[in-house]
Amino acid sequence: MKKYIILSALALGMSLASCNDILDRPQLNTPTDESFWNSESDVRLYANSFYTTYFVGYSSGWTSTYTPVRGMTFADDFTTTGQQTNFISTIPSSLSSTTGTSNLSQTCGQTWDFSNVRKANVMLDRLESRMQNVLSTEQYNHWKAVGEFFKAFEYTLLVTSFGDVPYFEHEVSSSDTEELYKDRDSRDLVMGKVYDLCKDVMANMRENDGSNVLNRYVAAGFISRWMLFEGTWQKYHFGNTTLANKYLEFAVEAADYVINSGNYAIQTAMPELFGSYDLSTNKECLIYRKYSDAQAVRHCIASYCNGKESQPAVVNLAFLKSIICNDGKPYKTSSVEGADNFKLSNLAVTRDPRFESCFSDQANINSATRVYGRKFIDRYAWTRPAGDTNPLYESVTNVNDAPVMRYGEVLLNWIEAKAELGNVSQADIDKSINALRARPLDATAVEKGVKQTAPMVLADINAGFDPDRDADVEPLIWEIRRERRLELVYEYSRLVDIRRWKKLDYMDNNKNPDTMLGPWIDFNEELTTSLTEGSTQVQKLDGTVVTYDGKNAADMVGFYVPLKIVARSAFSDRSYLYPVGTAQISQYQEVGKTLSQTTGW
Repeated sequence: MKKYIILSALALGMSLASCNDILDRPQLNTPTDESFWNSESDVRLYANSFYTTYFVGYSSGWTSTYTPVRGMTFADDFTTTGQQTNFISTIPSSLSSTTGTSNLSQTCGQTWDFSNVRKANVMLDRLESRMQNVLSTEQYNHWKAVGEFFKAFEYTLLVTSFGDVPYFEHEVSSSDTEELYKDRDSRDLVMGKVYDLCKDVMANMRENDGSNVLNRYVAAGFISRWMLFEGTWQKYHFGNTTLANKYLEFAVEAADYVINSGNYAIQTAMPELFGSYDLSTNKECLIYRKYSDAQAVRHCIASYCNGKESQPAVVNLAFLKSIICNDGKPYKTSSVEGADNFKLSNLAVTRDPRFESCFSDQANINSATRVYGRKFIDRYAWTRPAGDTNPLYESVTNVNDAPVMRYGEVLLNWIEAKAELGNVSQADIDKSINALRARPLDATAVEKGVKQTAPMVLADINAGFDPDRDADVEPLIWEIRRERRLELVYEYSRLVDIRRWKKLDYMDNNKNPDTMLGPWIDFNEELTTSLTEGSTQVQKLDGTVVTYDGKNAADMVGFYVPLKIVARSAFSDRSYLYPVGTAQISQYQEVGKTLSQTTGW
């Protein structure tokens, strides 16, 4: 049977600590730590339990934490009605596994919890202490690499959220107070350990361990992500060129391993990728999460793309202005007719086709900004008859598969790392950016007049290519970031990206007023029955805001102003990392230890 990423992680129904009390004795069919670890099958079972923790996909049921559309829309690209979601402004009582997670989940953050580190350490320790005489050398090396991968994954998330964190080399006994309550280790030490773990993964993990399971190519895709993150963080936050280059070079190495394999390609239109019910043969997916109605493994993400369900956090004018025109130029320097027209129907045919694939070309009242995202659903969902309530597109009965690590991201990680190292050729651009721009168009897009974007020409990317470029960002890196912003919209990365680039000020609504506006709407042509006296507003090109008063419909033409919109509260550089809760600090104090608070908090 194929080992799809499907059920809720096998839950590991085994107790990892023996119990002497007969009342607490585990059931006879529930393995204990003492009776487990006897075969490669046991190790595989344990490893599989990590899958739904780290390969979330669209999650399952109504759960939307760390998922697109509902779970990760806290960034400069997204706008809501009312006041914009704020950063954590005060030290919370707790940021453990059970409290304080709401803000963290939507910001792609991690909780101050080391249970998954312990879980990975248990696997690594048991392999070393019990399995060396059970497994062959190849088997042992592979499963050790698997354990190291998941440990590296967890530590990367922790460092991304908190910076310095305690590093645990092995499983820690509950009686070892000194180790349990150790203070933070430096970020450099922890990420150095992650680097070493990942080097071992790249040396020893199997290239093929079966269908749609973790292998060296999948690991390399994630490693390219993690190393790019740390390399750019070291460069832009610390100015440490030596460490930056160390991580960036590994990002290139890991991505090269995937690219040079010849196993992967960009060959599917976006609606056919994200709306697919079978990604098993899709060459863009390094790994995906399989859903099945027959096995009752379903999700709700497609339902939130069906055009009818509410989308409370949606892309804004700032995002729309960032999208490249189909002549390969930013809208201010483009020669495409209508390049400065931000009506959705015009954007669909003048911009890169990924816009039309990911968003409706008509204003939609169910969206906070009136731009409706439809990236994670198939085309039919938007053309079906009004009375069609197919469960594939409604409620919590969606079963389209979820790409987890895809080739498009690997290409972007690779080209950005190479650009940061100052080593990019036209051939590199053709292999990455231009491969993404050459993504096939489906028949619906072609019928609408959507066109592929012209290839990027490296020689054209100069200081005047985009007049809106940040002065402190090199032109090529600016354009690579633009490409990433569109290709990965609604996926995990935008907040992570602007944090590692030290560009969190993009989320300052007062500095960036386009983050508080939607597209250009003529309410005499679109949403004509949605005008509400006293609340529907548009902003003219000169900045004047017009409110519908019941009589001025003819003047309701401009950039849509979301209902009762208010800028998010002020934040500072300390928001790049999260604080530790007072409860965690108190726990240390109770045993005579000190847990340092995050810098700036």
